Amino acid sequence: MRHKRAGYKLGRPLDARWMLFRNLATSVIEQERVITTVPKAKAVRPLVEKMITLAKRDTLHSRRQAAAFLKTPGSVKKLFETLGPRFGQRQGGYCRIVRLGPRKGDGAEQAMIELVGSQLVKRAAERAKRKEERLKALREGREEEQSE
Repeated sequence: MRHKRAGYKLGRPLDARWMLFRNLATSVIEQERVITTVPKAKAVRPLVEKMITLAKRDTLHSRRQAAAFLKTPGSVKKLFETLGPRFGQRQGGYCRIVRLGPRKGDGAEQAMIELVGSQLVKRAAERAKRKEERLKALREGREEEQSE
């Protein structure tokens, strides 16, 4: 029995498990959306949320703590410059886990772990870009009509 034994083992030794968590957390922060298995997503969620909480504080000590855990300097930079301010007013719940169904090869249940609001930011940016392109095309069309 595993009474009072918290956490997920995932069938790995301790060092491999922590490396898996660090790599997954880095990927979630860099890409804002990662597809993995359900137990891995559930295991990495608290770690990603802790990193975002560190980014909200934005002190030298919190930067060093995040840099010690995350694998790339780019992820640390994005965490403190983009994600910290974005989630500044939010009290928690920065990640969402969406189940996607079984994987084709071995039938393991897949899940997508993503940062809340990332899809809205991307959609809004795409919408703004399309709107600018339409306005530019309209202006060019009017200029051609006036020149003729």
